[in-house]
Amino acid sequence: MGKLLLDESRLRQAFAGRRILLTGHTGFKGGWLALWLRRLGADITAVALPPIGDGRPSFFDAAGIETLVDHRVADIRDQTAFDATVADCDPELVVHMAAQALVRQSYAEPVETFATNVTGTAIVLDAARRMPNLRGALIVTSDKCYDNREWVWGYREQDRLGGADPYSASKGCAEIVVDAYRRSFFHGANSPQIASARAGNVFGGGDWSADRLIPDLIRAARSNAPVRIRNPASIRPWQHVLEPLAGYLMLGARILDGDPGAAGAWNFGPDADAVVDVETLVATFRCHWGPDLDIMFEQRGQHPPEAGILRLDSTKARVALGWRPRLSLDLALDLTAGWYRAFYAGSADMRAFSEAQIERYVSTAGDTFLSDTGLNKQVETASSCG
Repeated sequence: MGKLLLDESRLRQAFAGRRILLTGHTGFKGGWLALWLRRLGADITAVALPPIGDGRPSFFDAAGIETLVDHRVADIRDQTAFDATVADCDPELVVHMAAQALVRQSYAEPVETFATNVTGTAIVLDAARRMPNLRGALIVTSDKCYDNREWVWGYREQDRLGGADPYSASKGCAEIVVDAYRRSFFHGANSPQIASARAGNVFGGGDWSADRLIPDLIRAARSNAPVRIRNPASIRPWQHVLEPLAGYLMLGARILDGDPGAAGAWNFGPDADAVVDVETLVATFRCHWGPDLDIMFEQRGQHPPEAGILRLDSTKARVALGWRPRLSLDLALDLTAGWYRAFYAGSADMRAFSEAQIERYVSTAGDTFLSDTGLNKQVETASSCG
């Protein structure tokens, strides 16, 4: 069954000409959001650290994001530097996506993780409360913010926050910071609306982060080396990057409209058929990429501990925003493989290619998404990938 089309005209009405302050645009998700916001006609001031160097590509560079925004460099952990960087900004909406986003890195650098994800969030919100024409702020955290009890059902927005590893704990703390600022400084009848967004495990073209599953698979395929997969039985809510970004935009539109119901926490997770274990995800991606992936599964216990199961309940976003996932896991992985294939072919304009993927996402019903795009050369049929 096809899924509902996304009404992008409504989003364009909400964002065209609006002043947006976006943090984290040099990252994977932030770069895709910057591209989509420009498509909608937003005027974007963007603040982040430079893209990760060490020879790795980035979506920021591949899609030429710097030329689409007022690009500024600052560290959100440094309040003096961040305040000076945004002193001349008068945004109507703040979207905060800058973060230390890797669980394994949080074990190696726990203090830096807390400084970025907790103190950095407080610094951004503190700057926001001095912005004269602010309509609201959307703080992007993570589904890892919940106190994970390894339940088989999805976590809801009112469930307990927590985290056994530094990354998860930092995201739980960030949510507490958001709630404290909302109740302390943004609680009046005409106050800006402060919302937080919690998405599942996101993948898509243009992610080259270390110790992240799809980038690890791509690096292995490119180097003709075996890829070692840790914790193959771990279950996660997988989703293509455009899925939660659509939710963020729908929520941001409500904030700009002054809807008091936009305030608070929101989950954006996939349908049940995309909540699968790592082994299933890897096998499906391999089907779309091709046979040149040599995969070695490792057992749990050889790496820092991570939760074995995580599910997300997005009923609130479905009912109150009308948001819902549009891509099956199979289609999302095919879309992702196609992006990397085009990038490494070296002949594609990756900004245009990425914009074409957004266009197809918003204009085509889910189950026919890739039938006539011409963007992806399918390696095998969807049925063989199941």
